[in-house]
Order: sequence, then structure tokens, then C-alpha cells
Amino acid sequence: MPRSTPAPTLDQLSPMLLVERKAIPREAGWLYEIKFDGYRVLASTGSTARLKSRAGIDATGWFPEVAAALAHMPGGTILDGEVCVLDEMGRSDFNRLHTRARRKRWYEGADLVVYCVFDMLVDKGKDLRAAALEKRKVALARLLRAHSDRVLHVTSVDDGRWLYQSALDLELEGVVGKRAGSTYQDGTRSSDWIKVKRPGAVPPERFKR
Repeated sequence: MPRSTPAPTLDQLSPMLLVERKAIPREAGWLYEIKFDGYRVLASTGSTARLKSRAGIDATGWFPEVAAALAHMPGGTILDGEVCVLDEMGRSDFNRLHTRARRKRWYEGADLVVYCVFDMLVDKGKDLRAAALEKRKVALARLLRAHSDRVLHVTSVDDGRWLYQSALDLELEGVVGKRAGSTYQDGTRSSDWIKVKRPGAVPPERFKR
């Protein structure tokens, strides 16, 4: 029998990117999630848990509480999500996160962060990138069934208009839509993943930092 191709390592992967749209698609066949306003991070689990930023920088030491939580999970798994600071209502606060992350380490009085995980690329050594979104979601739910308070499972719904209105009401950043059945295209900006932001959610001065 032919040997199976080894699953990619954390160092070999880059996050799948989104296309911005102005409105929720009218057609069916999409799953929707809350868009968390944080730092995009890929992470490995197990005793050698590591975090990698969207730019490819090792962020393990930036958020040691997340690395510690991932270390207690089965090894050989790679996750995708956003590291965030959440307020008392569960809303992500980018300014507080930026203040925390600027020092690139833990320090006395630092805001605690949460890893908001929405996808799984590798499951205990098995490459899931070619699997349908729904299958990856099932594997992720299985892993995070007993997750810690430092790892948040980001679930999805099929009613994008309701979720977007909720994002407006709660003053969240917006929503993410993902095409049902789609694969994970790492390092690619794909129209299978879209974001619809709340107007005014991201101030222009953020990009001057």
C-alpha cells in the first residue's frame, strides 16, 4: 500500500484569508460565525504547543496562558483562530489586546487573553485541509468539548442576517461567512470565506500603529 502523505507542520502552514463584502449573501449554503477582533494565530497542541502569528512570528511567549491550555490537549493537532481580550460582555477589545501584545510577554497586571478557535487543519497527525468545512467543525467540537477557559470554541449558524443584526446590536466587529462544503486553502485569500464588518467597527487610525 502507498504511504500516506505526512501532515504539514505548523511552520509549513499559513492562515486562509477572507474577502470583504458589504452585505450578507442572499443565497443559501453558507455558515456564519461572529468575527472576533484580535490577532490571527495558528497553533499546535500537546507538550510542544506553539503559537504562530499571521506574519509567521513565534507568538508562544506572547500568550503563555494559551500555550499552557493547548499543552493539555492531545498532540499532533493544528488549530486556527484569533487571540483576543474579551470584555465583561464577551466582546473582543482590540485596544486592550494591542496593549498586552506590545510587550510580547506576560507581565504583572496584563489582561488575560482567550484563543477563539474556529477551525482545525490537522487532527492528531491527519491532514484535514481537503475535508469539507462541516467535517473540520465536527473534529474541532470533539477536541474542544472539555476546553479550558483560555480556549473558546467558535460555533456557527446558518442564519447570517440574524447573526449580523446581533453583531450590530452588540457592537461587535462583524460576522464571517464560510461556504458550506469548502476546503481549507491555507495561504490563500478565497471567496469561500467572507467578512461583513459593522460600519465603523475598525477605526482608520488602527493601521497607523
